[in-house]
Amino acid sequence: MRYLTDEELQLAGRFLFLSMAILVIRQDTAHIQQGPFKIKGPYLDLLQNMETAALKERHRLRKEMREKGLRIVRLNKNDSFSTFLFICRGHEEKRNYFNPAIRMKVEAIVQELMAAALQPDQPHASANT
Repeated sequence: MRYLTDEELQLAGRFLFLSMAILVIRQDTAHIQQGPFKIKGPYLDLLQNMETAALKERHRLRKEMREKGLRIVRLNKNDSFSTFLFICRGHEEKRNYFNPAIRMKVEAIVQELMAAALQPDQPHASANT
């Protein structure tokens, strides 16, 4: 049975995948810093701007989740699926995600953050979401 509303699922999902995107950005930053790049500055600046925007959005999402009493716990992960427990209003809902689908969602968020970082004059698309 489904206990979470579409809005709660969207909020929790965005928080979850945004958190994963932040990890990817940090890993990419480390790879560039340690890699054989001749000119690292522009790439590192881009990644730093992406991370800053992502952290700001995640902070907002975390606050909204706290207000709604919404939490996410990773239960397990195998080669094919990752299972997360969504807890809200005293109800628990288990959700399984296909790992390649997670990768696609995280990649879409990274692309969104990159587009926003490359066009700083534009408001962030998901800031109002």
